[in-house]
This record gives sequence, C-alpha cells and structure tokens, in this order.
Amino acid sequence: MAAWARWCLKHRWTVLLLWAAALFGTVAASAALGSAYSNVFKIPGTESSTAYERLQKAFPDASGDVDNVVWQTERGSVHDAAVRDRMTALLADIARMPDVGRVVGPYDAEGAGQVSKDGRIAFAQVTFVKQQFELETGNLKDLIDRAEAARAPGLRVELGGPAIEAAQEPPAGLAETVGVVAAGIILFLAFGSLFAMLLPLISGVFAVGTGIASVILLSHVTDIPETATLLGSLIGLGVGIDYALFIVTRHRNGLKAGLPPDEAAVRALDTSGRAVVFAGGTVCVALLALFTVDITLFDGIAISTTLVVVLTVLASSTLLPALLGLLGPRVLSRRERRQSAERSAAGTALPSEEVGRTAARWARLVQRRPRTLGLVALVVMGLLAIPALSLRLGANDQGNQPTSQTVRQAYDMLAEGFGPGFNGPLLMVAELHGPQDRQALDTLIADVRRTPGVVRVVEAPVPADAGGLAAQTRAIQVVPSTSPQAEATDKLIDTLRERTVPAAAEGSTLKVHIGGETALQKDFAAVVGDRMPGFIALIVGLGALLMLIAFRSVLVPLTGALMNLIAACASFGLLVAIFQWGWGMDLLGLGKEGPIISFLPVIMLPLLFGLSMDYQVFLVSRMHEEWLHTGDNARAVRVGQAGTGRVINSAALIMIFVFSSFVLSGDRGAMMAGLGLAGAVALDAFILRMVLVPALMHLLGRANWWLPGWLDRVLPHVAVDPPERPVGDSPGTKEDPREEMVPAGR
Repeated sequence: MAAWARWCLKHRWTVLLLWAAALFGTVAASAALGSAYSNVFKIPGTESSTAYERLQKAFPDASGDVDNVVWQTERGSVHDAAVRDRMTALLADIARMPDVGRVVGPYDAEGAGQVSKDGRIAFAQVTFVKQQFELETGNLKDLIDRAEAARAPGLRVELGGPAIEAAQEPPAGLAETVGVVAAGIILFLAFGSLFAMLLPLISGVFAVGTGIASVILLSHVTDIPETATLLGSLIGLGVGIDYALFIVTRHRNGLKAGLPPDEAAVRALDTSGRAVVFAGGTVCVALLALFTVDITLFDGIAISTTLVVVLTVLASSTLLPALLGLLGPRVLSRRERRQSAERSAAGTALPSEEVGRTAARWARLVQRRPRTLGLVALVVMGLLAIPALSLRLGANDQGNQPTSQTVRQAYDMLAEGFGPGFNGPLLMVAELHGPQDRQALDTLIADVRRTPGVVRVVEAPVPADAGGLAAQTRAIQVVPSTSPQAEATDKLIDTLRERTVPAAAEGSTLKVHIGGETALQKDFAAVVGDRMPGFIALIVGLGALLMLIAFRSVLVPLTGALMNLIAACASFGLLVAIFQWGWGMDLLGLGKEGPIISFLPVIMLPLLFGLSMDYQVFLVSRMHEEWLHTGDNARAVRVGQAGTGRVINSAALIMIFVFSSFVLSGDRGAMMAGLGLAGAVALDAFILRMVLVPALMHLLGRANWWLPGWLDRVLPHVAVDPPERPVGDSPGTKEDPREEMVPAGR
C-alpha cells in the first residue's frame, strides 16, 4: 500500500483527471442512453411464475401494469347522470393518453361488476402497454392531474396501482442529498476543518456517482432492477464516506505528530488503507453471495451494489491520497496547525496515535469491568432481538402507505366497497387442450365459488379473433374475503392448489396455475425461508474465513461471526417492532403496519454482515497492530478500542443519518432497509464494538490471538497491518500521557 500511495501522491493530477473523466464520462453516457431496467421477478419452479409467464406469452398486449381510477359519492349513486357524465368523460380522456392500452369502466358491458352493492363506489381499470418502470413519469402525473380535476363536491376521485404509486414518489436523489448534508455536518463537527470535512464527501460522491452511472449503463446489457440504483446509493454513500473518514483521521493524526504531509498520507494508506481494502472485500464477498439464492432479481442487485462498493474502495485508495497531497497541512484547522507548530518548536510532538480522553477513559472502564459491562450489553441486545421471534415475511401493498397518498385512499375505498381481498386478487391461469378441459374448468370455477374465503370469481373474456396460445389460455380472477397480507389468504392459496384444483382437473389434461401478486409474494417468502439458513451460513462463514486469514486467530473470526448474528437479530427485532407491530409508525409517518417485505432479509443480511465486519476489521486491526508490537493483550485491546472509538462512533453516526434519510425515498422497501441498517449500525458500533467485543476479548486474554501451528502453515499470508513500523512510532513503546496501565479485569 505504501508504494501505491506514493505513486498516487506523485501523480496526483493524473489521478484527479482520471477520476473526473470516469465520473463525467459515465454520467454523460448514462444520460444520453437512458436506463433499461428490467424488474425481472422470476422464481423458477413456482406456480406464480409459471402463471405469469403463460399469461405474458398468451396476451402480451395486456401484460402491462393495471391501475385503477376509483370514485365515491357522498350521496346518491355512481349511476346518477351528473356523476356518470363526468366520469365517462374522464375515462375517455385517459383512454387517449400515451401508453394506455385500454380502459374498462363500470358503464361498459364488460365492467358491469365494477360498482359496489350500495352503488356509491365504482372503479375503472386502466391497462398500460408497458410495466410501470417503463412509463414516462410526466404522462403519469398528467393522468393524476386530470383525475384530480374531475373531483367535485360530493364526489371523491382517487387513483391506485403501481404506476401511480411510482409517479408520486419524492424526486430521485432527495434521500441521498439529505444523507450527504447530514454526513457533512458530522464530519465538520468531528474535524473542525472545512477541507477535512470535504475530503470524505468528495471521495464518496465521486465513487457513488460513477458507480450509479455505470449501473445504468449495465442495465442495457444485463437484467438490473430499478431498485438497484437506490440500494447502490444507500450502501455506497455509507461505506464510501466511512472508508475515507478512517483514512483521513489517520492522516490527520500523522500531521499532528509532526510528519510531513506526504509521509502522513503514505502512513495512513499503509495502516487504515489496508483495513479499508480488506473491509471492502468482506462487503463484496457478502454481496456476491446473493447469486447463490438463485432469484433473478437479486443477481442484478448483487452486480450493482458490488460495483459501487469496489469503486468506493478504489476512490479511498487512489483519489483520496491524491487530494491529501494537494491539500497538504490544510487538512488540519488553523488552530491545529498552530498547535502542531508550537509543539514541534518545543520538541513535544504528539504520538502518532492521538487518543481522546473520553475514549481512553471508557476503554479503561471496559478493561476494569468486562464481565459486568459485557453482560449488560448482551442483555440489551437480547431484549431488542425478542420481537424477531415474531418475524413474518410477506407483501406490503398500497394499504400500508400513509393515508395522505391517493393510492392509499383508493385502496381503502376499494376495500370498503368490494371487500378487503379485492386489492389482492388471485389469478388462476388455465391451459385448455380440448372440450374435456373446458368442462373441467367450468367444474373448477363452480368449486372455487363454493370455497370458504372466496367472494368473487370472474373469468376474463377472450377476444373473438384470438388464436394459438391465446385461444388455449383462460385467466380467472379470484377475490378472497381477506386482505392480501392476512394469513387466511395464504391458507386459501394452499387450499386451491392442493385440493380444489387437483380434484376438478382429475381425469382431464387441464393444467391450472395459481398466480397473481399475492400468490407471487407468498411463493417468494417460502423460497426465501427455505434458502435463508444456507445463505446465512455462507456469508457468515466466508466473512469468518477472511478474518481468520487476515488476523491469524481462531477466536477473533468466531467472535466477529457471533457479533454479526447478534446484530442481525437485534436489527430485525427493531424492524418487527416498528413495521410489523406498528410501534411509532404514526410518529414517523411510515403508514400502516404489515409483514416484513419478503425480499428484505436477503438484501439486508449481506449488507448488515458486511458493515458489521467493517467495524470488526477496523477495531481488531488496530488491536492486532498493537498486539504484534507489544505482546500485551490487555494493552492491545484497550489501546485499540481507545484509538478507534472516536472514529468508529463518527463513522456510525454518518451511516445512521445516511441510512435513515432513505425514509424520504418514498419506497417502503427502502424505508425498511434504511431504518433496519441504521438501527443495526447504531447497535453494532455503540454496544457491540465499544462494549461487548472488547469485554469479551479482555476475558479471553492471550487466547484471542491463538492459532494452531499447522493452520498457520496452511493459511495464505494477507497482511491487514503494515509490514513494519519504526520503533518509536508504536504506542507500545511509549505510553500515551493521558493513559495509565490498568491491570486486566478478572
């Protein structure tokens, strides 16, 4: 790393120009070409995916998103002349809009069942020719404006559906901007220097900007879901700013110790820079494990997020040293430069590892009371993890949105007029191969109508000129009596698949697949649940293996793996308490409680384990560095904790604000991921890394660094610590004047 850092310092302008070309070049190319996102949500081998694929092949023109226009009268009926004329004109206007395939309203013969029994609520279905992520936002907002203009005293008009929901999300980049501003404030308070504050921000923005633009370009050659850019921004900003923070902090300490700026930068890259590269590698390994889940949606997320993390590490190890070389001593504030000059003149320069008084006092307290503090930390994490025992995976829909949104109001109106299950209908897709199959299908439809929990069964008409696959395919909508998120709806799907359909199809060649959004989410949750244990074992095992190689210790990686699992349980406990139980949702403006989105654990766990491993690497690498130079475990743990405590806490605060800002994204999945990761980082940094890990390492003593001889000979040598450090540069050779040796706690 030292040679690499010196090259970047010597060719600083070349490095800056290359990064500027990469950023502006990829941004310009992505702006010119646009995105080609593909929200491919296939779960091979499941009924819901088979049903969707069959329907898409048979009726490609009707495979776009279907949204609703819903209206309600305070008095009278939707069939009153004034209401009918007003809404008929609106629907005709919508039918002429771009990308609208067809509009079926309650005043058409085909839409006769689209009026509630009391005659006060009606809806029209708007079928687009494209999926919502392919539609122009401007056209959708125009549709919303026209619907709102149709409102009148005594007449409510609302819109629901995925396209409308996406069009009403806050502007792209709002969450990222808020996160960057919050990070800047924390950095300025931590450093007291404008230039020092800007360095991590510039490094993070360059890396994330280049990464997201590259992801947009990649969407033209592989399947990248739309949510990948949001997740890439979330993880990229968090780790990018944090990685730069660790290096800048070490560089500033070197300047305060009297080192020349270039030498301080080389020393920072050769110490903290090594830990950053290794930490970034652990995050990438965890993210790439998403490929093992074998769900197409996650492959694109793995590619995009890994690319952004790689670029953040590259920016921290190339762009950052170039910027440090340009700024020189200005990374310190004027007061710090003046104090450093005064100390140098007096011959009283600080040791290179400056430790804050508060951090040193806390490290000594943990050393004196490891059992007590460790037990308290463990109890706190255990209590927070209890709600995770009630974790229920499922789908969130527009009924979970805040009541101020038109999609939530449309959802509630449909539930009021047609029952709670109307917002999540099931879809039976039948394959007919002869008259016998048609008879079996009629029997099936009659049986489904008599099935408890079913309130409505409607077979979609087939165009008269339909031929081929379309003529052999029938779509039957089944409306449950319970909401999409109810467990009773899941049981109904099982009943239809396991009993009703097989009984009706017996003796024929009829094939029927139960699909629809509700069934798809149920299948997805089942697949995730089945594959989750192996997935967790893989990412925890790989992370532990990397730490075993880096720190050449058996207990350090085992401790890290255990801490990762504890942090994950507590994080999901917080998510269950907030989003599933509804604690504080009104206060936070997060809408209505519901199950945890089924894909969230698969996305969150690699991020969470990667970030947890980051803090473990930064903490233990400093302890390991001290252990190699002193051989004193008590001192190594204490000095390592005190030396990294302030920077870990600052980094954690930055991540907490960056992740929490994604509540502003308008995407419920991003809200859950943001708050879950923010909570996990807070618990990980402030309780696990500052209390439980050092307490446990004090209790374990020299065993922390034990490695069998045969294993030492087998493992490859990958150094996280610098290969050598001059005598006198080690805090182990000279006590920090603010510290005193404290006997290890019993």
